[in-house]
Amino acid sequence: MNAQPPDQPTTPTLDLARFAAMHAVSRAPGSPSAAALAEARRAFLNSFGCMLGGADDPAVDLLWSALQPHAGAPAARLFGRGQRTDALTAALVNGYSSNILDFDDTHLATVIHPGPVCLSAVLAIAEAGPDGRANGIPGLTGAKLLDAFLIGMEVACRLGVAIGHGHYARGWHITGTCGVVGAAVATGRLLGLDTVKMAHAIGIAATSATGLGEMMGGMSKSYNIARAGREGLNAALIAATGFTSSLRAIEAPRGFAVVLADGFDEDRLTGSLGERWEAALDTYKPYPCGIVLHPLIDGCLQVAAQSGAPAAAIERVEVKVHPLVMVLTGRTDPKDGLESKLSFAHACAVALADRSAGVDQFTDARAVDPVIAALRTRIHPVVDESLGTDQSAVTLMLADGQRFEARVEHATGSVVNPMSDAALDAKFIALATRTLGADAARTLCTMCRGIDDLDDLGPLFAHAAGGG
Repeated sequence: MNAQPPDQPTTPTLDLARFAAMHAVSRAPGSPSAAALAEARRAFLNSFGCMLGGADDPAVDLLWSALQPHAGAPAARLFGRGQRTDALTAALVNGYSSNILDFDDTHLATVIHPGPVCLSAVLAIAEAGPDGRANGIPGLTGAKLLDAFLIGMEVACRLGVAIGHGHYARGWHITGTCGVVGAAVATGRLLGLDTVKMAHAIGIAATSATGLGEMMGGMSKSYNIARAGREGLNAALIAATGFTSSLRAIEAPRGFAVVLADGFDEDRLTGSLGERWEAALDTYKPYPCGIVLHPLIDGCLQVAAQSGAPAAAIERVEVKVHPLVMVLTGRTDPKDGLESKLSFAHACAVALADRSAGVDQFTDARAVDPVIAALRTRIHPVVDESLGTDQSAVTLMLADGQRFEARVEHATGSVVNPMSDAALDAKFIALATRTLGADAARTLCTMCRGIDDLDDLGPLFAHAAGGG
């Protein structure tokens, strides 16, 4: 068993490592982990779908074209692309694909996207194996893969809530900084790291943590997330050899929490481990854009349906928003699809004009469409500090004087108003069809839904290969 040496003092970092290495995830109905496991299955499906849907994005092509000449042995797949590369590069490229559409999961309390970083890391090592020769990990089942994925998500989210909102306010991209630790423990669990080696993996990952908020709206935003998956995998591989780090990497005076944040709540990090699950609070996006835009889109879709008016008849739209909307998505004139995903004005305009807010509404072409650009100038935000992050109020005024109003109390996809399993399945199939085709997408959806029952992961990887 993975036992703590008797002379080793406990630390929050070690407590976290012990949980990551040793916690037995129960599948018993009504157990504390049951709800978390149910959400992990949904997060696995959603993250895999986003990975496949984004695999053919031009930015992924650029990333791969730069890395391919320097890549190692072809041991792990680039899912949706039909190519193989070394595990570290696979984790990077697959992680990038997972986020580029801005359609991934979100832990709303921290705004961390735990799915892409953890999934890109565990899939790469699951296929490549510890020796990097495409031999896989002996005895690895779907249930063990899901357990590792869940533990990684949990650690990333706990670290985020423990350091608080000051970290994000400083300008750190929290998925990049906390996600790398989650990816490290998810991978470390698959590699069978004991408690101390897991603590070293956490330390190696913590000292690798980075990601700047300035990258939002550009190609490097998804690179923050991709790098977190790769560096988490890297940290676990290094720690497995006996390479050491600080056993107080999180809480030490010059450790992660103190250097990168304004405060540290140890209980939020290690309190009730295995009993209270942050991963159970994961949420999924019905729209491929910044999560804070979803209440606005819901409201705009409602008033658009009420009015039935074309874009040209809309004279003015007032949207009451949480303050974070303007901080994160205050762009009024996005120049391309990536910027449009973080523009409140664009999100509202396409919802009103197209009666939709899907992948096709956040493209380069839609960002510069003159009808959408003109309508964006008629969207007027009002910051309302009384609103929650999943709330909004929208008032639509037509040129003939008619007014239509909508109030959104809980956005579609939020914890209180979650996406149904059927909606997640439809989302997965639509995304995966982009690179796999409809038949393979439907088959893979069924396999992901039954991930716990897979004793052989080979068929899962084969169905997700893509690339013709």
